[in-house]
Amino acid sequence: MFDIHELASALQGISGFHAYALVFSVLFACGIGVPIPEDITLFIGGLLSYYGKANVYLMIVVSLAGVLIGDTIMYVAGRKYGRALIARSIFAKLLHAERMEQVQRYFHKHGNKVIFAARFMPGARSLVFFSAGMLHLPFRVFLGYDGSAALISVPAIVYSVYYFGSEVDLIISRIKQVEHSIIFVVLGVVAFVIMRALFRRWRARRAATADSSAS
Repeated sequence: MFDIHELASALQGISGFHAYALVFSVLFACGIGVPIPEDITLFIGGLLSYYGKANVYLMIVVSLAGVLIGDTIMYVAGRKYGRALIARSIFAKLLHAERMEQVQRYFHKHGNKVIFAARFMPGARSLVFFSAGMLHLPFRVFLGYDGSAALISVPAIVYSVYYFGSEVDLIISRIKQVEHSIIFVVLGVVAFVIMRALFRRWRARRAATADSSAS
């Protein structure tokens, strides 16, 4: 988790065109599959707006452009070069036949709503958009569903951070508290699994000892 004060200090030297260019470039990279958290980038866009380094409404427009252009690049890549790309080793590992068939099943089962849902699934987003192109989903349909989802998520994050900028410290601290709680839960589950495994092993040994004594 990042420190809000360190982030604020880092953003103080960014304003105007550079602020918009930074957010657009990172969101574009997210759209074409670079493993950068999109939500954090939108958060930064909202924070820049709160600090007066950018206009919040223009930041929302720029963010939407970065998101949708990146998504469109993935769609076009899948539509024009999909088969050739997955034949290469580096892409075959990510887009192997089994995974592609799974995505196709999702499309068959849930229809084009998969495009809308993918906007909220960072790990699967690029793969779904790439697959939509490979499956020759009409571009207007792809853009309609993806654009509708983006019109919900992008303004919501950017404007929320801008509007509640004074409460960001509180939000971050609450997130940290949740993260700490999750860590304790995970540790508890791990401890339970280990104790159960040890108990089963002890019980198996005890049963084996009893059988050998009986014989």
